[in-house]
Amino acid sequence: MKRASREGPYHHGGLPEALVDVAIEMIAEHGVRAFSLSQASRRLGVSAAAPYRHFHDREALLAAVAARACGTLSAALGAAAGHVPDPAQRLAALSGAYVQFAFDHRALFEVLFGSGLVKEDWPELQAAAQPVTDAFLSPCTAVCGGPGPAAQRLAIAVAASAHGHASMLIDQARETSAGILDDARARASAAARALVAGRAALSS
Repeated sequence: MKRASREGPYHHGGLPEALVDVAIEMIAEHGVRAFSLSQASRRLGVSAAAPYRHFHDREALLAAVAARACGTLSAALGAAAGHVPDPAQRLAALSGAYVQFAFDHRALFEVLFGSGLVKEDWPELQAAAQPVTDAFLSPCTAVCGGPGPAAQRLAIAVAASAHGHASMLIDQARETSAGILDDARARASAAARALVAGRAALSS
C-alpha cells in the first residue's frame, strides 16, 4: 500500500481520503485493535486535532474504511461473476471471489468483520454494503424462480459459506500460499453449488 505523502493532497482538502489510506496501511501492519486516530495523525504528519474535523472518533474513521472495503469487495465480485450468465455458476464464482478478496485485502476484511462496527449505526456503510448483498441475492432470486424467503435463505447460506471459507483461510497463516488459496476458493465454489442443489433443505 502506498503511504500518503507528508506533502500530500490532504493539505488541500484531501485529508479524509488520506486518513482512510493510512488507516488501511496501519491496520495491515498491526491489526484493527491497535489502530488509533492519534497514530494516524502522527504518520500523516498532521496535528492530533486535524482528523476530528472530518471524523468525530475512531469508529467514524473505521466506518469510512469499511465503506471503502465494501466498494472494493463489490468491484471484485462484479469482475469475477458479472459475465457469468448461469445463476448457479455465478454464485460459485462469487464465493471464490469472496475468498480471494479476503486474501488480497486482509486489512479491509478485518475492518468489515473484526472491528465491532454496528452497520445500522452508519447509513453510509449500509449503503456501501447493499451492492454486496445484491450480488448474492440476485442470482439466488433467479435460481429460486423469483424473490421471496427461499431466495433470501439461499443468499444468506451461500454468503455465510463463502465467509466461513474466507475466515478459515485467513486464520491458517499470516502468509497463505497460492496452493492453499486455490483450495479455499475451490471449496467455497463447490459449497455454493452444493447449496444451490440442496436448497430445498434450507426451508426445513
